[in-house]
Amino acid sequence: MLSRTSQLASAFVLSACFFGAYAQTPAAPAPAKTPTPQQQRMADCNKSATGKTGDDRKTYMSSCLKGEAPAPAKQLTPQQQKMKDCNATAGEQKLTGDKRKAFMSTCLKG
Repeated sequence: MLSRTSQLASAFVLSACFFGAYAQTPAAPAPAKTPTPQQQRMADCNKSATGKTGDDRKTYMSSCLKGEAPAPAKQLTPQQQKMKDCNATAGEQKLTGDKRKAFMSTCLKG
């Protein structure tokens, strides 16, 4: 017969082996979650809003998430278009300070 200490030692070794084998068993991968319709709509709207910033993005996202057609792009007035064109030209020429100010003044008048 085995002594009481030997029995306890054997039980301890067996339980350690069992626990070790159990701990090494890889867990089954979690099933992929399918997004809810609202999550999918958010992802689609977010993807299509690339390049929009600030209030334009907020307005676009709001209408997109509601399922509405996006508002048409706001048309620039002739003066705003001229300002945009002059500003772009000044940027291309890398004008700064007084030179930029003088160029913009002349460009906007002409």
